[in-house]
Amino acid sequence: MAEPLRVALVGCGLISLYHLRAWKAAGAEIVALCDTDIDKAKARAEEFGVSRVHVEAGEMFAQGGFDAVDIAASVGAHAPVARIAADHGVHIMCQKPLTETVAEAEALIDYVGDRVRFMVHENYRFRPHYMTVRDWIGEGRIGAVRHAAISCRGSGLCPRDGAPPFLIERQPYLTGFRRNLVFETMIHHLDVLRCLCGPLTVVAARLNRLAEGLPGEDTAAILLSGEDGFIASADGCLVAPGYPQLHGDRLEVIGTKGTILMELNRIHLVGAEAEAEEVDLLGRYQECFDTVIAGFVRGLRDGTPFETDRLDNLETLRLMESVYAAAGVEIEQ
Repeated sequence: MAEPLRVALVGCGLISLYHLRAWKAAGAEIVALCDTDIDKAKARAEEFGVSRVHVEAGEMFAQGGFDAVDIAASVGAHAPVARIAADHGVHIMCQKPLTETVAEAEALIDYVGDRVRFMVHENYRFRPHYMTVRDWIGEGRIGAVRHAAISCRGSGLCPRDGAPPFLIERQPYLTGFRRNLVFETMIHHLDVLRCLCGPLTVVAARLNRLAEGLPGEDTAAILLSGEDGFIASADGCLVAPGYPQLHGDRLEVIGTKGTILMELNRIHLVGAEAEAEEVDLLGRYQECFDTVIAGFVRGLRDGTPFETDRLDNLETLRLMESVYAAAGVEIEQ
C-alpha cells in the first residue's frame, strides 16, 4: 500500500459524515459514493470533493477503481453489498450490526471467506470514556476484573407535545423495528462488556415496551456469566424522564484491587473521586470513528488482525440474539 487506500462508501445518511471525515483523516482517497437517494450522495460528494456518485451499488462496483468499501447503509443492505464486494475482490468495512440475525451473518462470513479482509465498524468500545476505562484496567489500577455492570438511560422515546419522540424524529426507521433497544443500541454495551470481561453468555433477560405505538422494546435487563462464575449485568431504558434525549451510560468495573466507576463522561476510582477524569464526549465524538478506520487502514497495510474482525463481532451478534431468546422473543430467520 505505497499509494493511498482508495475507498467507496455506500450509504450517505447522517452517520456517513463521521465515516468520511475519518477516511480523510486516515489519508484515504474517497473515490465514489452510493445511496438509493441520489440527492444524499450528491450532497456528501460536494461536501467532500468526490467526483463519482451512484444510486446502485452494482453499478459502482462494475465501474471499480477502489480497494475497499465502507458499508454505512441500513442493515438490510449490508449482506448484499458485502457479497458484491467479495465477488469483486474489494475489502469490506461494514457498519454494525452486521446483519439482522446470526444465521445471516454466518452465511455471509462463509460466503466471503478469506477472499478479502472483512471488518465490522463497531466503534463504541473506542469512545474516549470507554478507552479511559480500558486503559486503567490495562495499567493494572484495579487488578483482575471480577464483576461489571453497565447501563444506559435516555429520554429519547418519551412523548413530546406536538412532536414525535426525539429518537423517532431522528431515526424514523425505528417505527418499523420489532427489535429496538437491544438490537440497535445495547448491542454496543454487550460488545463493551465482551471487550472488558472476556467471553460471556446470557443467563436471563427481560424486555419491556414503555413507549406507546412502537413495536420494539425500549427497556431491558440482562444477566450474563463468564468464566469461573464471573457475573455481569446490562440494563437500559430509553423512556426515562429527566435524562438526556441521547442516552448516557454508566459503567462499574470491580477488580481485585479497586473499582472503576464511569458515570456519563466522568471516570474515577471509587474512593478517589477527587482525582476523576472528565471527557468531552460531544467534542471528541469523532475520535471513535477515526480510531476504527485508522485500524482498518493499518490492518490492510501491515497484514495485522482487526480488533473488530467479522469473527470477533459475530460473538457480539450472538450475545445480542441470545438476549431475545432468553426473553422469549422469537427470532425470524
